[in-house]
Amino acid sequence: MKYSNKIKGIAILISFVFSTALFGQEIQVKDILNDRNISNVNVYNSDQSKGGITNAKGKIDISMFSDDEKITFQHISYSPETYTKAEILQRKNKIYLIKNSSELSKIVISVSKWQQNKKEVPEKIVSISRQDIAYSSPQTAADLLEKSGKIFVQKSQLGGGSPMIRGFSTNRLLISVDGVRMNNAIFRGGNIQNIISIDPFNVNNTEVILGAGSVIYGSDAVGGVMNFYTKTPKLSWNDETIFSGNASMRYSTANTEKTGHADFGFGLKKWGFLTSVSYSDFDDLRMGRNGKDTYLRPEYVTRINGEDAVVTNGNPLIQRSTGYNQINLAQRIKLVPDDIWEFDLGLHYSATSNYPRYDRLIQYRNGALRYGDWYYGPQKWFMANFQTQKKGNNTYYDNVKFTNAYQRFEESRNKRNFQDVILNVNEEKVDAISSNLDFEKRFTPKIKTFYGLEYVYNKVHSDGFDKNIDTGEITDAPSRYPDGATWQSMAAYASLEYKLNPKFTIQSGLRYNHILIDTDFDTTFFPFPFTDASTNTGAFTGSVGFSWLPSTWQITANIGTAFRAPNIDDIGKVFDSEPGSVVVPNPNLTPEHAYSAEFGIQKRIGSSFDLNFTAFYTILDDALIRKDFNLNGETEILYNGELSNVQAIQNASKVFTYGFEFGFVAKFDKKTKITADLTIPRGEEEQEDGTKVPLRHVSPIFGNIHFIYKNERLKFDVFANYNSSITFENLAPSERSKAYLYATDKNGNPYAPSWFTINAKSSFEISKKINLTASLENIADQRYRTYSSGITAPGRNLILGLNYTF
Repeated sequence: MKYSNKIKGIAILISFVFSTALFGQEIQVKDILNDRNISNVNVYNSDQSKGGITNAKGKIDISMFSDDEKITFQHISYSPETYTKAEILQRKNKIYLIKNSSELSKIVISVSKWQQNKKEVPEKIVSISRQDIAYSSPQTAADLLEKSGKIFVQKSQLGGGSPMIRGFSTNRLLISVDGVRMNNAIFRGGNIQNIISIDPFNVNNTEVILGAGSVIYGSDAVGGVMNFYTKTPKLSWNDETIFSGNASMRYSTANTEKTGHADFGFGLKKWGFLTSVSYSDFDDLRMGRNGKDTYLRPEYVTRINGEDAVVTNGNPLIQRSTGYNQINLAQRIKLVPDDIWEFDLGLHYSATSNYPRYDRLIQYRNGALRYGDWYYGPQKWFMANFQTQKKGNNTYYDNVKFTNAYQRFEESRNKRNFQDVILNVNEEKVDAISSNLDFEKRFTPKIKTFYGLEYVYNKVHSDGFDKNIDTGEITDAPSRYPDGATWQSMAAYASLEYKLNPKFTIQSGLRYNHILIDTDFDTTFFPFPFTDASTNTGAFTGSVGFSWLPSTWQITANIGTAFRAPNIDDIGKVFDSEPGSVVVPNPNLTPEHAYSAEFGIQKRIGSSFDLNFTAFYTILDDALIRKDFNLNGETEILYNGELSNVQAIQNASKVFTYGFEFGFVAKFDKKTKITADLTIPRGEEEQEDGTKVPLRHVSPIFGNIHFIYKNERLKFDVFANYNSSITFENLAPSERSKAYLYATDKNGNPYAPSWFTINAKSSFEISKKINLTASLENIADQRYRTYSSGITAPGRNLILGLNYTF
């Protein structure tokens, strides 16, 4: 019997050796549900001293590992798995991963700029995957955020989209693309549309930090940080060349959208290339049939025989003068010469056509339409981003990343009063250079640090002129900003992650930022009492928070500070903020500082119900607010031929924002679930006399509920979106003066009505390469306008999309 067992053992050993020789050390990683290969899976040992990434076929060579070494397989969309090498070979060289069933299983990189488990992060993060983006089929990057159901977006025109997060928006929110801040020195306090320069077809995934992020991201990250990570090239990791790509088309009925996209990549063993092209053409937007008549477009201005004329709109549901087109180009090149170094070059270019500012074109003065023209010139954005990463295992770092970027922003404003031949033009260009040096170091299994340095330089070019549209004659006019103004930021930061035990993690951080501003004012057109302005100021910010995982709970808490330094828009602009008001420069500005707290609970009940709740509170001190001002003792000046009230940005207020966020996921079985989200924001601005008024950028209560069915090839979603009303009493004073944006209550005062829509969308996998998406939005054809928006939302809208993957 013993002899027989020995023979059997020898036979097993010979079989194992033969099996290893036959199959080699190359293994394949697959999805357990559909048996598909999974590329870009991180494969590493316990101390991360060895590792690699699976290629496009899900394969990787594991000969670098010893037989008893534990190997972890980790992917952003799957739950991680760990096996010894011997166990893997016994499984016939195949590893199967399971899709994440919980938000807590996900990996995020926004909070520290390095990979972290979401369950160890104290801040609330909204993660939007590539699959989520493809399924929601957004027209722009602003729509990408809005369709998540967790972020409110305002629009002044079709070519727009200004996110609002926890009572903050515009230059109090930071936008980052592949680790590079997009915010520049002329990001304004009014609604902005720079986010539409980001191509949603080229976004791999998005992470949004809800709440302050100044420790890692510096100035502007007061209310949140929106991180967009674009698609990267794939490498073959062997001598075989791999090819990949996508071709997509989309059509929507509400604005006769015609969009085409293609991306193509090929990978060698050490080199990877990816090219992306998107083009969209949008016609004038159609609103819904059922709703407030206030929003209709009964007439519009057009040129007839060289004269402005008001003509009747044949279909008042069509919002005349809203259409535009846009092109996006991107090129990524990656080089991985060995297991230590990685180089990545990203080139991005975006350009729109002229696009009308619709909320100005619907303004009346003395009973007649005010403007003959009001449009933004082409919005152009170029970014060259070169990133170097190096793995180490030394005293100072385990990983280091050096990011150098150059950006060029171009925009213009073009406006002409009705029946006036003079077109007033303001053109702006910004050159932005930035360098970031970021380190990651694990000192012990419990202690990890992230630290780094940052330098940002912006130079503003601004020009103004008047053009006679009949003769073409051009004359000088005031520029919007002081030409040649510069803005610089220098910073150092450090963050510590301390895992007290497997269920309790503390994360804290500290940053020092120094800001330099230098401007020279032109007094040709305005007799400013100053000729230059400079700022030399600094700010400390810090945060501390914890994540605790008792049983099926996650409890998080975080407190921190944030700041926004004045930029060129705050200090130096001259513009008409609204009819009858002009904003003038104010060189005497200091940074505004935020103090915030957040508390969150997530609870898993059984295996089918997830519940989450977050409460937040922020105080913004020395808030930079537009208020009445005087110039040389004058409270009114002549601007563009109109006597206007003088205003300026001032450190003149204290702001309070607070609220709650709720959500749940209820799974009935593997195919069916219900999800819901509800956000309740509130905000107030304290006046000089101690009274409080509603805050401008606080959205109404908004939420959604989805009923989702999904099998291997079909996904179907019926959902409702909801916004509460904002009464006249709860409108910010600055919004009350914009009656043309709002409906009218029974007392004749402007207010934002509540609304809800019923919608349906689906995705069907025709084959492994062809996918069809179809959505029917606003099924009841409701006519509504989201809060503070100048354009009415789309009516019933059929969206069709087709994607081919090769």
